[in-house]
Amino acid sequence: MKLNGISDNPGATKERMRVGRGIGSGKGKTGGRGVKGQKARTGVAIKGFEGGQMPLHRRLPKRGFWNPFSTHYNEVNLGRIQEAFEAGKIDASAPVTVESLILAGVVSKPRDGVKILGQGELKAKLSFEVAGASKSAVAAIEKAGGAVKLLVAAVAEAPKA
Repeated sequence: MKLNGISDNPGATKERMRVGRGIGSGKGKTGGRGVKGQKARTGVAIKGFEGGQMPLHRRLPKRGFWNPFSTHYNEVNLGRIQEAFEAGKIDASAPVTVESLILAGVVSKPRDGVKILGQGELKAKLSFEVAGASKSAVAAIEKAGGAVKLLVAAVAEAPKA
């Protein structure tokens, strides 16, 4: 086999349409853009334009607020952790962290951490290192002989003027 003998399968690639190359090409003269006007030119930006009528996005009232400092936790119930432990996906000797829960398939992505909720029953003696836990979850973990260590994110204070 030689490098100059390698080619793609027939029909695998399609050549692009060359517009504005004469009437014989089928896309000559106006190049498929219709006739004259703003839309026939380049750089058209009239996405929400409704012919001078007030556009829909300006007629509707503004509502809501997006807090850039909000936190989104993975909420995991004790029953789900017990299931993963019984399936052998969580190791009792190591602390249960976000990474171990991702490897076990309990949560899919790290987000801002994990919050343990008290739904279900925990029989295994596990230690947790998580961002948050409800009071009922902490009580159930300690009842099973485990421990909870809450990870506090370091918040930088703004200098006071």
